[in-house]
Amino acid sequence: MTAPRLGIVLSPFASEPVADFIAVAREAETRGYHTAWLGESSGYDAISLMTLIASHTERIHVGSAVVPVQTRTPVVLGVSAASLGHVAPGRVALGLGLSSRTIVGDWHGLPFGTSLRQIREAVQIIRLTASGERVNFEGTFYRVKNFRMTAPPPEKPVRVVLAALGPEMLQLAGEIGDGVVLNWIPPETVPASIKHLEAGARRAGRTLDGFEVASFIRTCVTDDPTRVREALARDITGYAIVDAYASFFRAAGFGDEVEGVNAAWKAGDRAGAVKKISPRFLDGLGVVGDEAFCRGRITEFVRAGLTQPVIVPFAPPDARALLIRTLRAFP
Repeated sequence: MTAPRLGIVLSPFASEPVADFIAVAREAETRGYHTAWLGESSGYDAISLMTLIASHTERIHVGSAVVPVQTRTPVVLGVSAASLGHVAPGRVALGLGLSSRTIVGDWHGLPFGTSLRQIREAVQIIRLTASGERVNFEGTFYRVKNFRMTAPPPEKPVRVVLAALGPEMLQLAGEIGDGVVLNWIPPETVPASIKHLEAGARRAGRTLDGFEVASFIRTCVTDDPTRVREALARDITGYAIVDAYASFFRAAGFGDEVEGVNAAWKAGDRAGAVKKISPRFLDGLGVVGDEAFCRGRITEFVRAGLTQPVIVPFAPPDARALLIRTLRAFP
């Protein structure tokens, strides 16, 4: 695995005017963050923001965490990866994942499934496309006939990292990925995830040497942790009612909380669901406190085995200044 370095999620700043958003990216670069990560759901698309940041910076890497493989074709993703590779040679990580039924089915009107074969096939086609190879592929999910990108491929291949929670996806990431992006994971659970990554790597006859193990960590540097923890509880609730995350949280030791959240939510008691998020749940998944506390807690994630703890600045809606304060507390 690679030596530890620090990442930052810039999506929370994307509601700012474009000029201010670029300024935040440049400040992250100046402060020494290794990678600026962009998410994608119903806001700006990740590829456009990655291009914007890459073209206005010189050193900081850019990554998507994550782009669903179900909402773009693998050929489009391959061409996008190659284009980004020209904009920022050696500085791009294409983060891919399987999205939710709401995003894929309801929002995009596309068939929804969670088959690992789909992401395996997509990664193969993306790499072939971005390399400039002629692509002929006949799979379960994708069929490509005689496609070849007319633009030249980038000199340095774009790294492909996979978003993973459960054992099977972790093993797939270890087998075919250049890295993994974890999410909502306490440091105590990181070693178990790494074991699954190692199992996948062995399946491919390789090790995790040079492999990136990144994880998103909700972080807020504040003098008023009570209000911020309330915001964190609401955020966790939104994930705990999603099947994949509910299963993951149970495996991480938060089964009682997950059951309580889902029972209240199904009964229509939204406020009651949030109250089921216990203090230990908050302490496990978030980092909230003064600068010294937050820096110490992030160090615990590194000791657990991450090669890239990724700061996800968050704050209550009326305290957005805390986003900048959190960014400036690191590295």
